[in-house]
Parts: sequence; structure tokens; C-alpha cells
Amino acid sequence: MTSTKLRHVVLFGFKPSASEAQVDELVTRFRALRGLVPGIDAFECGTNSSPEGLGQGHSHCFTLTFASDAARDGYLVHPDHQAFVKFAGPLLEKSLVVDYWAQA
Repeated sequence: MTSTKLRHVVLFGFKPSASEAQVDELVTRFRALRGLVPGIDAFECGTNSSPEGLGQGHSHCFTLTFASDAARDGYLVHPDHQAFVKFAGPLLEKSLVVDYWAQA
């Protein structure tokens, strides 16, 4: 089965020194990228609520949807995304990124 939805999943774990206001600002800036960077078809985010205890320090999840590898690749190098990465870096203890083509 071929899918037309490329998912870009980002997990963040924050440094203990990151304030709630800084985390909120990061979420706001990440969400704003959908309106700034061409090719982002959808954006979702949320905090880990799993009772399994397997989050390995990742507290926030972000999922972006793209129609193509080219759209995702353009997002990665886009100046607004790069500015977000620069802002986020000092707040993060860890991050994990996984991309996949969605299948039903």
C-alpha cells in the first residue's frame, strides 16, 4: 500500500533548568512553523500521558505531516525551522526524530 503522508515525529525531553514559560514558548514557536514553512500539511503536539513509564525522559511529542520527501527536506533547511532549532537546543536534554510513511 502506498501512502501520501510522510510523518515527522519529534520527541523532546527538557533540561531541569527549562522553565514552564520556556517550554510553552517552544511549543508556541514549533506550532507557528506550520504557517511559516511551506509544505507542512498538518501539525499535532501533546505531552506524554502513557502509564507505561517508557518515555525515557521525553515529555513532549510533535508530529508534522508532509506530502513528500522533498517537502520534508525543504522544511529541515528552511530558515524559520533553523531559527527554531537554535532556540530549542539550549532547553533540551534529549530529542528523538523518526520519519515514516503512514500506512493503514
